[in-house]
Amino acid sequence: MTAQQTNPGQPPASTHPVAEPALGVKGMLRWAWRQVTSMRTALFLLLLLAVAAVPGSLFPQRPVNAAAVTRYLKDNPDTGKFLDSLQMFDVYASTWFSAIYLLLFISLIGCVVPRARAHYKAMRSRPPRTPRRLSRLPEYETMELPAATGVSARQAITDAAALLKKRGYRVDVRDTDDAMPSVGAERGFLKEAGNLIFHLSLIGVLVCVGIGGLFGYRGQKILIEGETFVNTLVGYDAFTPGTNFDPATLDPFAVTLDQFDVRFDRESTRQFGQPIDFTAALTTKEEPGGEGRQKILKVNEPVYFGETGIFLVGNGYAPIVTVRDGNGQTAFSGPVVSVPSDGVYTSSVTIKVPDAGPDQLGFVGFFLPSAIKNDQGVSYSFDPDPLNPQLNLNSYYGDLGLDTGQPQNVYVLDVKDLTQLNGRDLPAGGITLGPGATYTLPEGKGSISFDGLKRYIGVDIRATPGQGGVLAFSLLAVAGLMASLYISRRRVWVRTGTHPDGRTMVEYGLLARGEDHRLAGETAALRELFTKQWHLPDTSHAPDTAPAETAKDR
Repeated sequence: MTAQQTNPGQPPASTHPVAEPALGVKGMLRWAWRQVTSMRTALFLLLLLAVAAVPGSLFPQRPVNAAAVTRYLKDNPDTGKFLDSLQMFDVYASTWFSAIYLLLFISLIGCVVPRARAHYKAMRSRPPRTPRRLSRLPEYETMELPAATGVSARQAITDAAALLKKRGYRVDVRDTDDAMPSVGAERGFLKEAGNLIFHLSLIGVLVCVGIGGLFGYRGQKILIEGETFVNTLVGYDAFTPGTNFDPATLDPFAVTLDQFDVRFDRESTRQFGQPIDFTAALTTKEEPGGEGRQKILKVNEPVYFGETGIFLVGNGYAPIVTVRDGNGQTAFSGPVVSVPSDGVYTSSVTIKVPDAGPDQLGFVGFFLPSAIKNDQGVSYSFDPDPLNPQLNLNSYYGDLGLDTGQPQNVYVLDVKDLTQLNGRDLPAGGITLGPGATYTLPEGKGSISFDGLKRYIGVDIRATPGQGGVLAFSLLAVAGLMASLYISRRRVWVRTGTHPDGRTMVEYGLLARGEDHRLAGETAALRELFTKQWHLPDTSHAPDTAPAETAKDR
């Protein structure tokens, strides 16, 4: 006996295999597109983009600080090599971050375009038909127009349609030849339009940011008082171009730093000596041979040339130094940029003199704006203003290694292959110079003098072609978001009929799309308008004179 015979209650097994529909390449692509363009995927990609941006704040980034990345790789050779293979030191230009960015872009477009098409069709369609039972709507009221008013059912519908149209409703009068004509009205389409504008603006922001990253650039420059910067590639101390940057797009402006002033707090006790204001007086020319214009550069108050902005990001002192070599020739003369290390502008100083003879010279030390000695005889600065400027240096001679072709940090002196001339632990001692002082180096290597003092500023020069679009789309996104939050989508239906005794019966109901706590207020507003239109007594605040319902009545 077979299993089919022992279980007569079970249906017989089919002898033919089930034919499953083949998905195919086209169906697979359609399914993948629907997954990518779903709102769930867009939200997930948005969250994933935020998570993917976290490594950019945890690890140093090459476009911002390449020296910090090099130092990290040197201190962590194994971990750094692994992280570098994952592009963790250039997160925002990495392959995986760009993939998330592009997928989010595609997903947003795939979400918004169909919704915009559907919303356009809804705006052009007629309001929904009048429900058979308006009493089932959340807000429902009735009115009676006495025969003495002379308002027929059709006239009441015409009046209601006109009032609703004045309140911004899109109206549709129907069944005018019937005994019970009605009007359907709808408003609040700007709510969905605002939602679509918000999402379209996000896409616009992404596009403008992408344009800025492709065609913009960013550079840094140190400007000393009296120095002029011309906006050319060779004029930058550091330059980071966009992917498709064209040098021909550089704005041909020139900037001269006339004077830089810093105002420090001299009144309070807790913040005495803290900087209050930084002001850089500039002379600018927007084109070669153009007329010079006076402009002021401050923190958070950049100077713009078209879409290129100059931002004040740093400042310090630049001692003017003259170095003469052992042959008596002037090997170096000019201001030297010092790097501040604390709030009183104690600054490190590095001077490299490769043109000195017979040996190249190097100096390293610090600059003190207001020098004073402590009990141990160590000099320090007690104030950020240059009340008593002083240079404290050690000197070296030998091969500076500048002729090898290897790039070097201008603010670091590698002394491992140099011979020290001056130092606190050497018989000659260190070099201490005040303004106008000159020091003769040991062994006939030359001399160094401190001739004066200037200030300098560090500026960040950025060109982002899409920044105007980012601002416009951001404002548009805020406007769309406000519209989607505060505009309500509502529908109103009004139906009228004639009573046998000549009265006109009016009933109307309201329905909101979603939760709307202001729907009752709209009902009251319509009641007031209808009352005034048909000259009815206002019963909105009349006391309830109906007899109380008793248990017997129930």
